Amino acid sequence: MNLSNYPTTVLEDWVTHFYTALRIRHPRQISEEYIARYYRIFIHRKPLPSYFQVNGNYIGITVDNRTTKEMQREMFFHELCHILRHTGVQSMMPHAFRELQEWDAQHFVLYAAIPHHMLQFIDVDDPYVIDQMVHLFKVTDDLCFKRLEQIQNRRMNRIAETTYTYKV
Repeated sequence: MNLSNYPTTVLEDWVTHFYTALRIRHPRQISEEYIARYYRIFIHRKPLPSYFQVNGNYIGITVDNRTTKEMQREMFFHELCHILRHTGVQSMMPHAFRELQEWDAQHFVLYAAIPHHMLQFIDVDDPYVIDQMVHLFKVTDDLCFKRLEQIQNRRMNRIAETTYTYKV
């Protein structure tokens, strides 16, 4: 994929740096177990809504095992974001701040599941690009569609910005 017209966000750059530090360069290297082991996070798969827990030196992520493997992967990334990027007890913070953390975690899932530096491995001209992404990144087709739509919108916006200049 030609990414010359794709502007990254600060969060995308953060995720790229995160993966580069872990020497994760290809989608097949993205492993919840490897990431968890590196950060000494315990992963539990139980029939419970997903959540994370930090208690002293113990850090754990519980993922709802009643869902698909792809959905469990997305839940893992959501909870991982809270551990790596957020602080505080959400039930004790103002609603707006809690919403901000959830917004950040939702975007983190998009970028951690389908990272910018790995977009080169997908062929957007393939009529089955969503299926290709699902297979390559091991996430839901819904997430792949959202990410692909986001990529295409940003590329088009960048092209429009550079093509049309406004004179005052």
